[in-house]
Amino acid sequence: MGYGNIMRVETSGASDHTAGSYQWGLHGGKNASEKMAGEDLQDMKKYVTIIKNVAKKHDVDPALIAAIISRESRAGQSIKQTNGWGDNFEAFELMQVDVDPKGGNRKARGLWDSEEHLDQATGILVGSINQIQTKFPRWSKEQQLKGGIAAYNMGDLAVVHSYEEVDENTTGKDYSNDVVARAQWYQRNTSFEPQEPNNRDWFFGPVGASVLIGLTLGCPAIR
Repeated sequence: MGYGNIMRVETSGASDHTAGSYQWGLHGGKNASEKMAGEDLQDMKKYVTIIKNVAKKHDVDPALIAAIISRESRAGQSIKQTNGWGDNFEAFELMQVDVDPKGGNRKARGLWDSEEHLDQATGILVGSINQIQTKFPRWSKEQQLKGGIAAYNMGDLAVVHSYEEVDENTTGKDYSNDVVARAQWYQRNTSFEPQEPNNRDWFFGPVGASVLIGLTLGCPAIR
């Protein structure tokens, strides 16, 4: 991908705050991010085609788009009852585009679970990465990618001051680290290749089928 290799991005995973908000007693770290990504996998498969289309258009890893969808809306589950609205009705759709006049002040495009929306949100993400590349030209592509993810969350590249403290101003103070860890899990465990709906391995990579079985039986999603 033109914006760096997501698998080479350093990550510490979710913070204790983010992990604990998801499940009482869950501690932060990469394992927590992977658990959350895994438990969103079944719902994520509904969006595989539009994720792939948008990823190809913007030259972005589809696993990264899936990771942001997981972090922002639990693959749509946390915003389904509010018709796509989240963050106290200040953000909209799967990737939670900020429409707050005091924040991102963007006009949402498309239905909350549409390709048009993903195209808009991914365009915003790519714009953030490009701005970070300009601001920090000596960073590696992977560092710039992580900084762009942080800037996407805050809607302002000015909040990124250094690579070492890239998440100091992001939601939960872990946004880019959590998203990267989720993206790496999706990269390892999904193929983003749609198959016949009656195929049990639809959407999943070689490990994904075992994850689905674990979810179906009520077992932990992550081995």
